[in-house]
Amino acid sequence: MSDYVASLRSRIGNDLLLLPGVTAVIREGDRYLLARHRDSDPWSLIGGGVEPGEEPADALVREVVEEIGAEIRIRGIVGAYGGPPMTVTYPNGHQVGYVTVAYDCELLTAARPDQDEVSQLGWFPQSAIASLPRQTWIDRVIDDAALPQPRR
Repeated sequence: MSDYVASLRSRIGNDLLLLPGVTAVIREGDRYLLARHRDSDPWSLIGGGVEPGEEPADALVREVVEEIGAEIRIRGIVGAYGGPPMTVTYPNGHQVGYVTVAYDCELLTAARPDQDEVSQLGWFPQSAIASLPRQTWIDRVIDDAALPQPRR
């Protein structure tokens, strides 16, 4: 938990907190890079929170470096996501509603799990992702990322 979120929690307790986030959709062809985070078993996309005063794209680059030690190139925005699929109550009772901007990304350097936040990485074709234990909100993001992108 960041110092910023901790300061908010000290004032609001377990009440619902809406937090901005960023998500990296790292793909090569029809394969997507997914991660298993230490605090949850299901596979998910890589990302995290936007800190106060931070540009979302800068937050994404920072989160990817922190979690998998890799550099990326952002190719564009896939979409923005939130609502019930991204609302969680943690075991400590903290309620959080995440709103994330998902970015289409290209991996520029080798990725490796940091072992603090991420325990495992894997490349999966879109057709195999539905059979994985996963955060189900990623299905919509990956479906949107698989759509033909308009020319820029």
